[in-house]
Amino acid sequence: MAARRYTLVDVFTSTRLQGNPLAVVHDADGLPDQVMHAFARETRLSETSFVQTADDPQADYRNRIWMPTGEIPFAGHPSLGAAAAVARERGEDAATYVQQTRAGRQPVDVEAAGGIAHCSMLQEPLETGPELDPAEVMAALGLEPAAAHPELPCQPVSTGLRHVLAPVRDDPGALRAMRPDFPHVGRLLAAHRATCLYAAVVDTERGRARARSFFGDGEDPATGSAAGPLCAWLAARTGVPALEVMQGVEMGRASRLSCRLEGERVRVGGDVAVVVDGTVHLDS
Repeated sequence: MAARRYTLVDVFTSTRLQGNPLAVVHDADGLPDQVMHAFARETRLSETSFVQTADDPQADYRNRIWMPTGEIPFAGHPSLGAAAAVARERGEDAATYVQQTRAGRQPVDVEAAGGIAHCSMLQEPLETGPELDPAEVMAALGLEPAAAHPELPCQPVSTGLRHVLAPVRDDPGALRAMRPDFPHVGRLLAAHRATCLYAAVVDTERGRARARSFFGDGEDPATGSAAGPLCAWLAARTGVPALEVMQGVEMGRASRLSCRLEGERVRVGGDVAVVVDGTVHLDS
């Protein structure tokens, strides 16, 4: 039984026990897939990262990202949280890493001081799917059809991981009023090969948004892989090049995600707070 270093971080916050928690297992070379999957279920977190040696010569490390339901190709908060944990493990206060994921290579910048780091990353170019029936999407959120944004459509989007965007009217109460029908959410996501249903109230004049993110049986407090395409998608439609997203407030896990367009790719950033340094014992 091998002992491996382990870091628990809260991502998209500088306040511990807020944001989106992530478990990071270092030196994970040789761990079988079934062990990584079992440990992801053990943590009961939305994602767990396993840092391995990259097999891409242009990458600094490989980030294997597992949900309790299985491995996913890419995600936002595991990318930033893993980079912060790698910098801490290597004793580097400032670094630019290139991580390897199944979605490709993503540069990640890290600046750390004590137990808090600021991280940002370039995601993949925006990809979009067909526009969806807003009434069906609003029903999955437990809202009436009139809650849908009158100009911005519901649509699958991706900058590395596919989500369904659900813009709602500029009404702060709409987010609090959501009572998602999770079986309906699951069917909608499966139909479009998406991971989360990302509901957002956007203020294009101020470059701000409030968001909630739902998957098949729960809610995610911060979803960088959805905030990124939301920013790129809004830039393409409205010309707004940057977006500050607040998420997780309704869960008591307030998160702040900063997004801005750089060429054809979007940079997503936020703070990362270290909560636990330790050791985990896993069979290889």
